[in-house]
Amino acid sequence: MSMRIVFSGGKRVDALYKGFTIRTDQPENVGGANSAPSPFDLFLASLGTCAGYYVLAFCQRKSLPTDEITLTLSAVRDEASHGITRIEIHIALPSDFPMDYVDACARAAEQCAVKSHLKDALRVEISARRGQPRAESEHP
Repeated sequence: MSMRIVFSGGKRVDALYKGFTIRTDQPENVGGANSAPSPFDLFLASLGTCAGYYVLAFCQRKSLPTDEITLTLSAVRDEASHGITRIEIHIALPSDFPMDYVDACARAAEQCAVKSHLKDALRVEISARRGQPRAESEHP
């Protein structure tokens, strides 16, 4: 695997990969134009979307509806170092989701390839629940 990284003006740094341009920028407070996600935002998004893919694939194999399923990723920071100490991924399942498959959804998300590459460097926690997601979850 190889990616070409190019500088696209200002604080923008883009990756050229398999015919795609993956754009990044920095927030305005560090001199960027905030025209695209930061590289760290993309790192977190890759972890969340990877876990989501495994949940989606599991549900599709079991012919379970997925239109009401959401995942919420939260990065927990250490106040002193400002570094991330863990990442929590919460899978919100509809109230009528079959109880037999709730834990299986979390196990499916655990298979995420991005997560497996981070397992020794960063704790990633995944949970699944039926009904209303936890109050601190964000919804689009």
